[in-house]
Amino acid sequence: MASGHTWADGNWPVYVPRMCWSVMSLGVSIREGESQDSLLRRFQRMVQMSGVLREAKAHRHFLSKGETARLKAKKSARRKQKQSVRS
Repeated sequence: MASGHTWADGNWPVYVPRMCWSVMSLGVSIREGESQDSLLRRFQRMVQMSGVLREAKAHRHFLSKGETARLKAKKSARRKQKQSVRS
């Protein structure tokens, strides 16, 4: 890790690859009197809010434009079906 942070000083850097080969870094610093569990929960919430996992999952495999359009139409049809059942 080139940032110079260590886990011992309370900064836990996490590097997540993003689109276009850029890198996004998320990190949490331990607060005074904070337990490891609450630190982990805070980090997980930060990752969830940033959408990093959703984006990584979406770009796990290459999808052509046609495949992307088919998936989008399929999801839309499923969503409309659910909405009509609920009504």
